[in-house]
Amino acid sequence: MKYKFNFIDKNQGSIKDDVLSGLTVALALVPEAVAFAFVAGVSPIIGLYGAFMMGLVTAVLGGRPGMISGATGATAVVMVSLIAKGNEMGAPGDNMGLQYLFATLLLVGVLQMTAGFLRLGKFIRMVPASVMMGFVNGLAIVIFLSQLNMFKIGGEWMAGSQMWTMLGLVALTMLIMYLLPKVSKAIPAALVGILVVSAIVIFGGIDTQTVKSFIQAGGGTGIKAGLPTFNIPVIPMTFDTLKFIFPYAVILASVGLIESLMTLNLVDELTETRGSGNRECAAQGAANFVNGLFGGMGGCAMIGQSIINIKSGGRNRLSGIVAAVCLLAFILFASTYIEMIPIAALVGVMFMVVIGTFAWNTFRLMDKIPLADLIVIILVTVLTVIFDLAIAVFAGVVVSALVFAWENAVRIRANESVDEHGIKHYKVVGPLFFASTTAFNQKFNVQDDPEEVIIDFKESRIMDQSAIEAINKVAERYQKEGKNIHLRHLSRDCTRLIRKAEKICDVNIVEDPNYFVAIDHYKKLTGPNAVS
Repeated sequence: MKYKFNFIDKNQGSIKDDVLSGLTVALALVPEAVAFAFVAGVSPIIGLYGAFMMGLVTAVLGGRPGMISGATGATAVVMVSLIAKGNEMGAPGDNMGLQYLFATLLLVGVLQMTAGFLRLGKFIRMVPASVMMGFVNGLAIVIFLSQLNMFKIGGEWMAGSQMWTMLGLVALTMLIMYLLPKVSKAIPAALVGILVVSAIVIFGGIDTQTVKSFIQAGGGTGIKAGLPTFNIPVIPMTFDTLKFIFPYAVILASVGLIESLMTLNLVDELTETRGSGNRECAAQGAANFVNGLFGGMGGCAMIGQSIINIKSGGRNRLSGIVAAVCLLAFILFASTYIEMIPIAALVGVMFMVVIGTFAWNTFRLMDKIPLADLIVIILVTVLTVIFDLAIAVFAGVVVSALVFAWENAVRIRANESVDEHGIKHYKVVGPLFFASTTAFNQKFNVQDDPEEVIIDFKESRIMDQSAIEAINKVAERYQKEGKNIHLRHLSRDCTRLIRKAEKICDVNIVEDPNYFVAIDHYKKLTGPNAVS
């Protein structure tokens, strides 16, 4: 099932495209990093440092060129409780919550790098298409809802001319991004939209929310600062400290990897290329570890900024490196100018990301896909909005797995026949595994069957230990009636499974030395061709 992102140009990119798209992403990162810093309860500069370090390390080491990482809402909401409880564990004014956050990021880095080294990134392949579609739809809604906060000042909605001005500038940005690619793709439309709207606001003296006023409204003073400095977290090195930070580290590592791998999967779809999930896991871990040592808030892959980058032509590692370096340059040298950018221009860019992210073909497919898949799409979408991505994806995968198991469980059947020698044959059709064992056991009429019974697995397969136990139970039932049971046409790996579980396999080398297998659990096989 492909997702149709018609505004994505599937080219290989160029140095010019990477540089311009990186600059565009850097501009879009500023309010996002600041907003998520406010959510987590830390200084805006810590959020910006986190975005810079996450972006740079993953751009250099990551498994998906063109993907952007930074401070994210998914990780920020987990940090709120960590920082609050950490502050309570220290003296007033010590700001111990921040130190515990940095220590937790070190542990997050270790866990994520371990996941990469153990090659756990491959499990992203187990995410069904319905879960992926629910994920992009839910994330599009989350991005949209997050932008609505930009229409508030001091927690109150804008009104009157302020609101109309904001809406007009947002619409103008979106219009530029829609029309410019039809004329020329030489410069990223998002960058042009930001520059044009900024120029109109600055030179036209229009009174509207800017990056500076947005930061000040949240209690910050600005984005100007120096370089991040090396600093080992100052916390008690005790078992109680580990017991406190470890659960948060596991949650942050899990949420970060799930969001990063899902974003990687989506970017793979957009660019029709393939990244390395295991390498991305290791890179995310390295980036969070660096954040813990240099005072950033950490994070993971950002789907919104990744799509902006891809849409703007960024395809290579250079785009992510430029975005991170430009963000640092803003902090060091250009804070005055960046703070003048109207929030409306950045909101317009993100609204276009929402339009491009949402899988609109969901509505077209609603009456064409199985009901179970439609339920999974809706479930993942809703859970992504209400809770977070990790819970949504986990729930979607579990429901999809249960549906798959049930559908395969009900398909198993056993066709009965009696040959000219009076031997009863059961021809099993369908996979035999934990979900189908009950139905399997009910297929046999033990009391009325003759002395010799053959179960043919030519069109079936033994999948797991539960299947082996089911065979054992059938054998026990026939033994109690004094009857013999033989299993035939088991594949080599099925035979090995049974031999590992129970020493019950005998191979009839006369009739079929390569494939035919006769199994008598109780060593009661008879006939001239039987061997034990």
